[in-house]
Amino acid sequence: MTVAFPQIRYVFLDRDGVIIRKLPEGEYLSDRDEMQLLSGAESAIASLNRAGRRVIVVSNQRGIALGRVTREGVEAIHARLQDRLALSHGHIDAFYYCPHDKGECDCRKPGTGLLLQAFRDFPEASKETSLLIGDSLSDIEAARNFGIPSIFIEGDPSTQKDGAEKAASLATRVSLSLLTAVESYLLPKPH
Repeated sequence: MTVAFPQIRYVFLDRDGVIIRKLPEGEYLSDRDEMQLLSGAESAIASLNRAGRRVIVVSNQRGIALGRVTREGVEAIHARLQDRLALSHGHIDAFYYCPHDKGECDCRKPGTGLLLQAFRDFPEASKETSLLIGDSLSDIEAARNFGIPSIFIEGDPSTQKDGAEKAASLATRVSLSLLTAVESYLLPKPH
């Protein structure tokens, strides 16, 4: 049984477009009841949990800076996500999100501030044992800037941001969805 990334113990996930359905560019999820998990996301996260991997969300939430969603709204969405994952015996170990607009901070991806925060909270994590899965160029650039491998999720072409081709070329691997990424690269394959 071979695994593409056998050393990985910390899996950093972008939220929108990787775990939950991404809204069209310029729209922001603000109602927890409108959150829709992407097909296979629950199974993928539960599989990572069972395999002993930490699953950590790192997400740009610019809608807060723009006044389209509140911090409480983002946290309510995260609570709803945890509730939904629990139905499949899965969970997220931690959530880190950037509430700032472009150019206001070092935590907004492609900056590495969210990853640095997580490394402070999970001191046993290392660059050798971490990987980031995302669906945008800023996700893949954040992984590169931090020095960890990445998997680019191609996802739904209708919600892909500009830069998808470049993101795919920069990523360590490319996959159609979180579930296929986890099954293809992070879990042992049965013979």
